[in-house]
Amino acid sequence: MRLTEENYYSKEANQYYMSVSQFKDFDKCEASALAKINGLYEEPKIDCFLIGSYVGASIEGKYALDKFIAEHPEIISSQGKTKGELKTEYKHGDRMVKTLLDDPVCSQMLEGDKEVIVTAELLGVLWKAKLDVYNPNEGRIVDLKTVKGLHERYWKNGKWVSFVENFGYVLQMAVYTELERIESSRISMLEPLIVAVSKEETPDKAVICFDEESLNYELLMVSEKLPRIISVKEGIEEAKRCEKCRYCRQTKKVSGLIHFLELTMGR
Repeated sequence: MRLTEENYYSKEANQYYMSVSQFKDFDKCEASALAKINGLYEEPKIDCFLIGSYVGASIEGKYALDKFIAEHPEIISSQGKTKGELKTEYKHGDRMVKTLLDDPVCSQMLEGDKEVIVTAELLGVLWKAKLDVYNPNEGRIVDLKTVKGLHERYWKNGKWVSFVENFGYVLQMAVYTELERIESSRISMLEPLIVAVSKEETPDKAVICFDEESLNYELLMVSEKLPRIISVKEGIEEAKRCEKCRYCRQTKKVSGLIHFLELTMGR
């Protein structure tokens, strides 16, 4: 299957290819991930994700931004004095974009081809990825992230971590760089970077790098978990429910009583 801008997010593409977002979905809840792939469940759109996409489209250029606005008319105010204008949160998105483009380093890191589709076989499985900024001549790939705050802490697996670890971005950058290396027949990886901008009233920004050891660890973790995920995706093994996510809550059937002390187990 040949991927294009039009079919990249299609049901067929998600069934044919593995992706980082799909891998993370399976890692969180197999039942939910499988329902998404089969078109039986769709996560509701959340404004914070749309703002991130709006910022990305703005960085990409006028054509991408106009296309995004046409596809998401809900970001335009439909009543009152602001009718026909961007809603307040998206006007703030413009300030976030300006924060990045006015910074010489951030602006330089965002130079390159935008939204480049990469496909390659990794660990015996076909993967797809879309690179926000691809600049092989400068030896890097860049992913753009909009975040609540650069220094926000999240409690995960018994310790405080950054947004990068909490949302699985080390894994994402490890897979992206390896897929690009394989597709391009390179000996070594390009440097993966994240350009992050915060949604604070006065946006903060940073360029974030990674060490080779951390990237290799994530690839090892992928190699350990992937066989089970593929078995579930192909229907060889039954998908497990996490009983915590939105999909599991939505499809849950009460089968008996639970003791009150069980309510905190696994949290």
